[in-house]
Amino acid sequence: MEDAELKQLLENTKTIAVVGFSSQAHKPSFFVAKYLQTQGYRILPINPALQGRPSGLMGEACYPDLKTAIEETGLKIDLVDVFRRAEHTPEVLAQAMNVGAGAVWLQQGIRNVLVEAKAKAAGLPFVMDRCLKTEHQRLFLN
Repeated sequence: MEDAELKQLLENTKTIAVVGFSSQAHKPSFFVAKYLQTQGYRILPINPALQGRPSGLMGEACYPDLKTAIEETGLKIDLVDVFRRAEHTPEVLAQAMNVGAGAVWLQQGIRNVLVEAKAKAAGLPFVMDRCLKTEHQRLFLN
């Protein structure tokens, strides 16, 4: 995805589900989510092990999956930010497609070309192996 497309995606995004969220402040999924929250995005932390617990993000509880997050908040998910190993990404993509998410983003170090092909075939905007925080800072803060 080119810079102009990335910028447009992020400008149109209001709600980001962070799949694989950790409530530990030193973990990338936490500090990326916290950064995005400070930039005005609504963050929906997704981690079944943390379901119902405070996330450490202002006012956000953790949800077990994307469907539950939508049911409990009534929000549309614009972007699914994935912090799961590559072998778990087909399941995440299926969930994202089932709930009508606007785009899927696999964090830096996560690659799955089959998932990429499936997302693109479905017309779902897809980013792979890039850090959402780093890209946001590069596109909007420089």
